[in-house]
Amino acid sequence: MFLRATTRKKDGKTHRYWSVVENRRLPGGRVLQRHVLYLGEINSSQERAWRRSVEVFDEGAGGSTSLALFPDDRLDDSVVDGAVVRLRLAQLRLHRPRVWGSCWLVLQLWEQLGLERFWSERLPANRKGTRWDQVLFVLVAYRLLSPGSEWRLHRQWFERSALSDLLGVDAGIADIHKLYACHDRLLAHKTAVFDHLVQRWRDLFNVEFDVLLYDLTSTYFESNPPFADEDKRRYGYSRDKRSDCVQVVIALVVTPEGLPLAYEVMAGDTADSTTLRGFLERIEQQYGKARRVWVMDRGIPTEETLQHMRAADPPVHYLVGTPKGRLTRLEKELLLEPWHTARQGVQVKLLPHDGELYVFAESHDRIAKERGMRKRQLKRLWGRLHKLATMQLTRQELLMKLGAARSQYPAAWRLVDVAVDDEQAAFTYQLNRERLAQVRRREGRYLLRTNLTGNDPAELWRYYIQLVQVEEAFKNLKGDLAIRPIYHQHEPRIEAHIFIAFLAYCLHATLAQQLRPHAPGLTPRSVLDQFAAVQMLDVQIPTTDNRQLTLTRYTEPAPALRLLLDKLRITLPAQPPPKITAAQAVSVTSV
Repeated sequence: MFLRATTRKKDGKTHRYWSVVENRRLPGGRVLQRHVLYLGEINSSQERAWRRSVEVFDEGAGGSTSLALFPDDRLDDSVVDGAVVRLRLAQLRLHRPRVWGSCWLVLQLWEQLGLERFWSERLPANRKGTRWDQVLFVLVAYRLLSPGSEWRLHRQWFERSALSDLLGVDAGIADIHKLYACHDRLLAHKTAVFDHLVQRWRDLFNVEFDVLLYDLTSTYFESNPPFADEDKRRYGYSRDKRSDCVQVVIALVVTPEGLPLAYEVMAGDTADSTTLRGFLERIEQQYGKARRVWVMDRGIPTEETLQHMRAADPPVHYLVGTPKGRLTRLEKELLLEPWHTARQGVQVKLLPHDGELYVFAESHDRIAKERGMRKRQLKRLWGRLHKLATMQLTRQELLMKLGAARSQYPAAWRLVDVAVDDEQAAFTYQLNRERLAQVRRREGRYLLRTNLTGNDPAELWRYYIQLVQVEEAFKNLKGDLAIRPIYHQHEPRIEAHIFIAFLAYCLHATLAQQLRPHAPGLTPRSVLDQFAAVQMLDVQIPTTDNRQLTLTRYTEPAPALRLLLDKLRITLPAQPPPKITAAQAVSVTSV
């Protein structure tokens, strides 16, 4: 076993990276070299220390030999015997592999956003020395990297991560009672942390918060009522198609870049049209009145709210999706208006009406996409109906299966006329060609309304298309960050759980913003997975005097990750220094 150096030029400087390499003789006499451990860069003082202090005990010869750590420079002759550490190299063992790379990257994002300082000032340590800011970071990192229950974090995940190494703490920080208690300390700082993040994003990315995207989602619970009257868990319209479960509604405001500005947890029976006005007032109170454009989907603002926004001084600008039923009423007037090219493949018609501007947009890409989706769904529904028509079912069974088909293919169902016999288990179905023609005319076409009467049509279209960022945020919260299932029962801890998920999403969105100019083809999840491949482990070698040399090292990044590090201008830290401990003090499980 020996050290090998590789030389790379970076930023006009020459860097030497060291690895432990092992020679293994294969059957037939061929020698294979295998990388055992990546050491990284070693500075000159570390190099001198290693030359003076490492010697290998050769049990076969019954004596010691110098280990050629540096091929061009063997053991310094001036070293006295008392400074030599003799190693039993044949007993080298690798211990406690753990995920290091992704944990380190999350810590960098946390520190980059100034959240370490922010939370250390607001969550002081208790009398027993518990640092609640570190407990919170553990919760957020877990939510971002491997979301699950707090119990799983406590019993499994923390030990499999390198957070103890990165934070300089032991497993006690992930005690289940500390994890729960931390939830109780967070909600009072919700407004302050978003104020802080907005300023940090301005500094880091020069982001302007003049366009705000607003949308709603819901998340459900398997727990059953009754709850206290003031509890927000209630039955309501479920976007997860779980009307059988109680839920809460989550309102979210993000920038076109996907950076969250604010969110609100509301009662599960809150109607979409009742949420905006109060939220708008809170945003103005928190961030001041400014020229902002609120971009929303149809069904969120009421006519009263839009009138209030127009009458404000100065007016609050909005761009809102409009139900397609309104398109029918304006179709004749729109036919008389000329087309304007907004961008390649997108054309719009503009119709001033009652102090507003209606924007009728047609996107060729969206026509193809929506038409393809409609054809696939209609084909599947038609196949399902054909199969049901040939099955021997009772009338009740037939009605249940037709109901299931309707729930699975709702858009296609509206294009088919289904008539069930009043007495027998039989039905007929046929395509409603008039309705199909109407749907075809509206595919890829949108009717928007706004009080931005002087804006460029291309700009208005771009604003509306950016609503996908809110949908992406909800997708990440429900998917990658697994905001549900929620295992808490008390409402304050439920809201704290959602708050932690949003903090994790803030790190996720920050990473996405960093990737956009340098690696636009990569997602934050794929990057975190690449970093997760960098493991940390303990290399333990006993000495001849019953002590133990421990080298804690992270593994060498893969070439693809090294390329990404160069693009992002990220430099990995130096490897931790070696440690000599008494053998009896070491209690670990080998791999």
